[in-house]
Amino acid sequence: MRKANILFFAFLVLTILAFLSSLSTAALAGELTLAGSSTIQPVAEVLGQEFEQLHPEARINVQGGGSAVGITAPQSGLADIGMVSRALHADEAQKLIPTTFALDGIALIVHASNPLSGLSRQHVIDVYTGKITNWRTLGWNDARIVVVNKEEGRGTLELFAQYFGLTGKFVRDAVIIGPNGQAIATVAGNPQAIAYVSIGSAEVAAAQGTPIKLLALDGVAATSANVKNGTYGLLRPLNFVTVGPSQGLAKVFLDFVLTPAGQHVVTEQEFVPVRDTVAHQ
Repeated sequence: MRKANILFFAFLVLTILAFLSSLSTAALAGELTLAGSSTIQPVAEVLGQEFEQLHPEARINVQGGGSAVGITAPQSGLADIGMVSRALHADEAQKLIPTTFALDGIALIVHASNPLSGLSRQHVIDVYTGKITNWRTLGWNDARIVVVNKEEGRGTLELFAQYFGLTGKFVRDAVIIGPNGQAIATVAGNPQAIAYVSIGSAEVAAAQGTPIKLLALDGVAATSANVKNGTYGLLRPLNFVTVGPSQGLAKVFLDFVLTPAGQHVVTEQEFVPVRDTVAHQ
């Protein structure tokens, strides 16, 4: 009788372990869809690739569209995780739970041939409202400034407009673009252009040989290092957002993003990690 009880207990333990193992395996299998911010999209793609290497049964599908899409897609069921490159508004925070995984700044960029090294806050306002229209006013050649602006629904546009008090005041003949890559390509192809983009995205592009230059703002260089030390003022959080607490594969992925390995990816993509990466070195 005692032997039968022992065998039954052993069978019960094995059954429970097998059940827990199946739950764990299920949590690491399947597909996640991320959608939203074009600033976050490139780093999310690399994070997804790293995660898939660790968990071959998982697939991470990353789509862009802008921060507005990052807010609406999880709520409509079109994405499991939204990507939002700004702080959530009060009403959004009542519906969504953010996971801040990095910090980023917004930099003014010009063509590498432009001798300008920086702008003051007032210069930026004057350029983007149309008060200054010629590079000669800023100490360069006699040529019209080609102003590049962001389309509506972009988190970068919203923060830029708020920081400089430009909401409803933008010059009307600006070139309107979407993702950071499009703005960078526009400036790289036009020596008279000026745009504003993610510092991380611009640093990566410049390091790869794209002919752009990041301008200092009020005497502070636009670098990830200055975002990290808090001296560069035009900065923002980068968030993954979910409807309610993350569960299953989404939770495992978001937990990975905050590990030293995940934060190392953030650093490699020229963003500022929110947690230590030492354990990955």
